[in-house]
This record gives sequence, C-alpha cells and structure tokens, in this order.
Amino acid sequence: MPSIQRSTVPDNRLVVGLGASAGGLEVLQRFLTLMPVDTGFSFLVIQHLAPSMPSLLSEILGRATTMRVADAEHGVSLEANTVYVLPPNRDLTLEGNTLVVQAPMPSGGLHLPIDTCFTSMASELGANAVGIVLSGTGHDGTQGCRAILDGGGKTLVQWPDEATYSGMPSSAIEAGNASHVLTLEQMPEVLLGRKVEPMANTASGESLQQILVHLRTVTGHDFTQYKKTTIARRIERRMQVLQIASQTDYSSLLQRSAVECQLLFNELLINVTQFFRDPEAFEVMRTDILEPMLTGKASNDEFRVWIAGCASGEEAYSVAIVLHELLQTHGSACKVQLFATDLDADAINIARAGLYPETIAQEMSPERLSRYFSPVEGGYRVRKEIREMIVFAVQNVIKDPPFTRLDLLCCRNLMIYLGAALQNRLIPIFHYSLKSQGVLFLSPSESIGSYATLFTPMHRKWKFYRVNKAHNNRLMQLGSSLSWLPQKISRPADRTLTLNKETNLAELTRRALLQDFGPASVVTDLAGNILYVHGDTGSYLRPAPGQASLNVIDMAREGLQLELRSAVRRAAQGGESTSGQPVTVTGDGIARPVHLSVRRMAGASQSEQLLLITFQETTDAAFADSDGTSQRVVPQSPPDRVNSLERDLAYTRENLQATIDELQHTNEELGAANEEMQSTNEELQSSNEELETSREELQSVNEELVTVNAELQAKIEQLGDMQNDMKNLLDSINIGTIFLDTQLIIRRFTRDAVKLYRLIPKDIGRPLADISSHIHSVDLLVPAQEVLDMLIPQEVELCTVSGDWFLARLAPYRTLDNVISGVVMTFHDINSRIANERAIQAARELAEAIVDTVIEPLLLLDHDLCVVSASRSYYRTFNTTASQTTGRRLYELNNSQWDIASLRKKLGTILDDDTSFDGFEVTHQLAGTQPQTVLLNARRVSGEGARPHLILLAMQPQPSVL
Repeated sequence: MPSIQRSTVPDNRLVVGLGASAGGLEVLQRFLTLMPVDTGFSFLVIQHLAPSMPSLLSEILGRATTMRVADAEHGVSLEANTVYVLPPNRDLTLEGNTLVVQAPMPSGGLHLPIDTCFTSMASELGANAVGIVLSGTGHDGTQGCRAILDGGGKTLVQWPDEATYSGMPSSAIEAGNASHVLTLEQMPEVLLGRKVEPMANTASGESLQQILVHLRTVTGHDFTQYKKTTIARRIERRMQVLQIASQTDYSSLLQRSAVECQLLFNELLINVTQFFRDPEAFEVMRTDILEPMLTGKASNDEFRVWIAGCASGEEAYSVAIVLHELLQTHGSACKVQLFATDLDADAINIARAGLYPETIAQEMSPERLSRYFSPVEGGYRVRKEIREMIVFAVQNVIKDPPFTRLDLLCCRNLMIYLGAALQNRLIPIFHYSLKSQGVLFLSPSESIGSYATLFTPMHRKWKFYRVNKAHNNRLMQLGSSLSWLPQKISRPADRTLTLNKETNLAELTRRALLQDFGPASVVTDLAGNILYVHGDTGSYLRPAPGQASLNVIDMAREGLQLELRSAVRRAAQGGESTSGQPVTVTGDGIARPVHLSVRRMAGASQSEQLLLITFQETTDAAFADSDGTSQRVVPQSPPDRVNSLERDLAYTRENLQATIDELQHTNEELGAANEEMQSTNEELQSSNEELETSREELQSVNEELVTVNAELQAKIEQLGDMQNDMKNLLDSINIGTIFLDTQLIIRRFTRDAVKLYRLIPKDIGRPLADISSHIHSVDLLVPAQEVLDMLIPQEVELCTVSGDWFLARLAPYRTLDNVISGVVMTFHDINSRIANERAIQAARELAEAIVDTVIEPLLLLDHDLCVVSASRSYYRTFNTTASQTTGRRLYELNNSQWDIASLRKKLGTILDDDTSFDGFEVTHQLAGTQPQTVLLNARRVSGEGARPHLILLAMQPQPSVL
C-alpha cells in the first residue's frame, strides 16, 4: 500500500460531504475507488444507519481506497486524504476544522443527519464546502445543499437514472439546490477542476442575450439587467440537465420548446429562504426595531409590513411570528397588515398553503414550532392566526406599483442577484414606499449604495436603515406593466367628441364676478413658490433680476417684500393667517396702499399644503388724487412719520429675529451634516485602507502568478520534450499501438498500427468500428469492450490477409490518478515465432515418421524414466496402447516386468555420466506366451537450451529356442 502524507487540512482545501441512504454502500465504494488518493481533500461520509446496530461501514469502505478510513470521533481535527465515517445514531458537525460528534437533538421529527452536516459545513467552510447527494430515499440533504449554495460552495447530485434509489437526488434537483447533476464517474473530474465547465467555453454575450430576449418575449419578464454570472450559472444548470454543451444549441431548443422556456424561467427565479435566517438579525429586529415602533402605536393604528421577494414564505412567516410575540407580550391591539410578494407564482402557492417539510424543526426553537405550527402528514402547517396576518401576491418588484405607507420593508438577498441599474432603481422605490420613521431591512451582503441621503443607518452589521423623508425623493421610476407586451397595442384614430352639457348659470356667474371684482391673487406652496396666478399682479410682483425664480417673495415689489416674507412665514409655520394687513407698495415712483392677505387654502390635503395670497388696493385719500388714482407719496406729519417708522422698526426686528432663528436652524443642520461628513470621511479612509491592502494583496497575487506562469512554462517545455521522446520511442520499437477512449473512439495511434488497420491522421476522433482492417476473421472490438467492463487484460493471436502474424495485447488505459480512461491495443510481430513453431512441428512429425518405420521397439524416456513417446512397433510387439504407456514410468509397464534393479542402475548412469550400453539382456513374458529374451540398447539424447536430456531405449526381442 503506498504511503500517504497526512496533514491538517489547510483553509483553502475542500471538505467533501457524501450523503447516502438506501443503496448507498455500493455507490460510496465506487466513488472512493474512482477518487485519487492524493487530492488533499477530507471526506465526511454520512449514511443512514440502523441506530442500534454496530456498523462495519468504515471497514468496508477501507477496502475500496488506499486513503485512511476511520470512524468520526469527537474533537478530532480534519486531516487531508482521510475519510471520516459517521457512526450510527450520531450527528456530525464542524467547529472550524474540528469534528463534533454528538447524539442527535430531539426534535420530534425525522433524524436528518445529512442536512445537519451539510448546514454546518456551509457555516464553517463557506466556499470550501462541497455536498454530494447520492442514492437514497426521502429528502435528506436537500436543505443542506441549499445552505452550501448560499455559502458559495458546490453541490453535486447523482444522476437520478443512475442511482439505485432516486428519492434524495430527485428532491435536491427539484428544489433547485444542485449546482451539478452528474454521473458517478464525472464527479472526481469536477471536484479536481479538470473538466472545463460548459459556460467557460460556450457562453457568449450574443447567445446569452438571445436567450434572455426570447425569454422576455415568451414570459413578459426581463432578466437582461440581472447579474450575468447568476444568469449564466442557472442557464448552465439547465444545460447540464439536458446534456447540452453549447449555449447556441440551447438557444435553438428554447425557440422550439415553450415547456423549456417555462422551466428556465422557474430556474432563474430566486427561491432561497428559510425560517429565521440569521437568528441574530431577527433578535436585533425584535428588540431594537419592532418593539420601539409598536410601543408608539395606538390601538387603532395600523402597522404595515412588506416582504419583497418572499419566495416560499418562510421569512414572511418569521416576521409575522416575531410581531405576534410582541403584540402578545405588550398586550397591544395594534392592527398588523403584512404583504408578501414574489415573482414566482409556484412559490407564492406554497406560501399560501403554509405547509412545510419536517426539516423546519431545525430552523427554530421547539417552543415556536409547537406554538405556531400544527404537525400534519409529511411536515408542519402554519397556524391560522399567523396565516391570516399575511397577504401573499405575485408581483414584479421592478415594474409593478409598490405598497406604500409602510412601517417596515424587508428585502433580503434579492438585490444581490440584480445589476447595478436595477439596484439604483429599487432603492428610491423603497424610500417612496416607507412612511416617515419607517425601516428598511436588507441582507448583510446588500447596501443602499449611493443613496445615503435617503436613509439613516440604524445597525450596520445587519443592515437596518431608517428612512429620511427630509430629502425629496424625485428619483423613483415605476416601470410600466406594458413594457414588454409581445405585440404593439393598436388604438382607433382620434375622433372629435361632441359633449352636450347643460349650462351651469351659477358657475358662470361666479366666474364673471371673480374676473371683474376678485382681487389679484397667487397660490403658492409653503415655501412661497408660485403655483397659480389670478388676475393682474403686475403692480405687486415683477420678475426679479438674476436667475429666474417663481418665488413670490423674490418677485415682490419695493415695500411689499418685508411684510410678505413675514406673513408667508407665519402662515407656513403655524397656520396663522394675515388678513387685510395695510402695506405701501412703491413701483415706478408711485406709492399704492395695498391690503395684503395670506392664509391657508381650505380643503388642501395634508400632503400638499397651499397658501392663498391676495393683493387689494384701497382708496385712502392720502394716496389718491381727485380722480381716484394713486399719486406720489404726500409728506407725512411728524406723528404719522414716527408711527410709520416704529411700525417699520417692529417689522424689521421681527424679520431679523426670524432670520436669526433660520440661521441657527441652518447652523444645526450644517453641524449635523458636518458630523455625517466626518463619519463618511472616516468610512472613506477605512475603505481607502482596505483598498490599499487589497492593492498590496493583488500585487502579491500578481507576483505569485508570474512565478506560477514561469513554472507552467517550464513544465510546458518539459511536456514538449516528453512528447518528443515518447514519439521517438513509439516509432523506434516498431510496435503498432492504438489508444482508445471509453467509447472505443481513437485518441491516437503509431505508424506501425497501419499494418493492421487502414488508418490516416484524420481518423483520430472516429470510432474504431468505422475503420476497416487487414485482420483475417477476428473482431477486436469485443475483447476491447470486455477489457473496459472487467479491467482484465487480454491477448489475441491474429493473422492479416497478407499472412503476417501478430499478438494483440489489450489492456486498460490508466491515468496517473489510477482512473480508467480507455483501452490500449498493442500489436507484436510474431512471424518468427510462428515460423519456428512450424519448423519444430515439421521436424517432430518427421522424427515420429522415422521412429514409426523402425522395426525395433523404441521408447523415449525423460530423466524420471517416464515414457515420453513410443514407436508403433513397441505397441505391436508388447500388445499395449499409447494410453497405457505414455506418461507412465518404465517400471510400471507390462505388469512391472521392466522393474529390474540392474536396469535401473544402468539407465541412471546414462543421464549422469553420459554413457550408453548395448545388448543388455532381460527376460520378458507376454500373456499366453513363453518367456522371451530381449536385448536392450540405450543412448542419451542431449537437450539444447531449456530442453532436458532424454534416453532412447531400443529393444531387440530374440527368437525363442525350442
């Protein structure tokens, strides 16, 4: 057994979890057999075992691999190239690189050790976790695979048609939790990163765009602005399921199949969620967010929540449970209205049903499970009191109108799948949806981006933001629901409509009176911006010099501006109306007495408060001449002058005080803005430090890449030299060789192989069955397939049509990692051997013919005096047969009549001393005859090479003497 270097698993190496159930033993053995032993990975084997029976699983698996296989023990650190097997009735989790083996926690449901292990791997290892779901029944491993995918790892699922029991693989695939669906033989290649994924070679911007545009036309939903990496990965998953290697081919399939369009649409939808995901975040939401908000609510108030992208509803029910607990704790009668929406209609149907599998028992406390869920066959159902708190609906958050007047908006792990343009579109929509003091809840990997002025951070780690309504949100854009209709909407040509309407005398009279007797007026907002003008206001307002402005204060004429500013401020701040305030307006050197009136507009909504400002001239005699028109100002008496100055001074003081108040308020805002800027500056400095650190890391990585590149270049040169050496070696040994893959397709061949097959260089990549051969009546494809199936080498002697003989040797093609990758066929020239064998056979036949023609009986003996052959005259003379003679000792023939001690001695000295004898006389008697004298003559026949020495014994029967 080769020695394996054992070391603690480094942070960047994979830890592979193998989950199996029924029929999993054989699959686990095959997987470990296919897996190289020096990958540096650690393997965790989790199989459903009988709780009360001892397990021999580690011993059985140890026979399938040379890696170390051991039972998982508590507190043991993970080591590279080691397989850890879960003992019966135990759960296996990780703390860093340390194994935690403990009895399963009582949950009242099924024991799901694969989900437990995979979820722990995802939490501790992140992208270094790999979950593999093999043959088994049930759905154990499905939720664990989802956790691994959320953490950035890989999930490999055995092809259901290959699995002995397809329940577990099918469950993971149908839930969309399989990043790769593979046969068992493909899994090692993907783990080792050797197989180039289809997207790396076949993905092109043009074909990807064609797929998304066609999907938009069929479904009406646009994915072109989603993150391309996410879209490409999910399209690749569909291609793997269908065994399609090119995106162009897949795009053609979509054009033909509406069913596949719907399946791809379902694949692109994000359905990753669970109950109380990030429990610490829900605890912060409970204590720091929801509890203070509910405390400030009256019994008749409504608390509105929107869960955007709710998937199958787990997060919506989680928020509802927390709200219900708080309402019960504080005895609040506040009404809760919770909206949960998603683009996936199937997921919404699941959420509405409120039926979930037994695995949710691991996602919440037993108290919450028993309080808010009812056990049913196959899982748990949400209780009615929680279900009635939520309204589920299908909605496209990008283009459909949002919910408004919200207290809480949860949108977690949705924006990470969207491109920057869609993210910049969603944040203003969320700002518009929330009421003042409302809270936005995002995932830790999401942020509000460049819209920091719209929200105030409340908890930076768990991304809670309080809306800032002081900033007017003019950036929100709602997409039209008709944006992607497949056909243009046609409408009839415009027609002139004739409407018959009864004359309203009261309305006509009111308009005439307003036109002739109504004072000049303007309608403004609270800031004084003019929205509507009635009558001629040129005597009171005029365009202000400089940049154009419609502010009524900036446009006021001399003498009016001071009073107007004060009146507008009082009406805007406290609703105090100024009616009939006398003001002297000067314009073009003429003074006019004007009654100024500023008051709130009756009936204006709370969200749009307006002011009505009227200007009405008086007929004061001090300002009018004989014909009633205003004239230049008449000098006032000293008391009137003093009163006017005192009034102006009071207005000036009041205006000054207001200006001071506004300045103080502005200073406070500037101070707050300065603090925000300082905080932002600190964040920017921190970001700058992180960027500097990242730049240094990138420089270090770049240097490493340069070093690795140089090493790779050296290895390429070495590989080129090795290829040249191999080519010259194969050409020099003059042995025809053909390399085949597992499908018996030609990978390469040597020049001598053309003596047996009609091969040309263009035949590489073609099946060997398509190539004609020079071989006479032998088909090598059958033994080649047997070699692949049984991994046993075979040898076949064959003859070409030209009469040349070759020995074909067929052996498995093994890679350096001991993986069977095809068949090697070599053809050895055996013409000389066949010629020698034929010559020997001819000589043997000639010698036997000579021996058979000799009259004297002859025996050929080996060194043990066993008969090698006998002549025909011997059989005839001694009345015996070949079966009674050949292979038997001389002393046993003819009833042991040759068992003579002196004969043994003489024959023994022939081989040892290279002697011979003649005329050795013995007496022999055949049945029914008289004793007869036989003279024996013996000679040594010398052997050559590996052939031993032999004894030739000749017999001369003598005539009987009467």
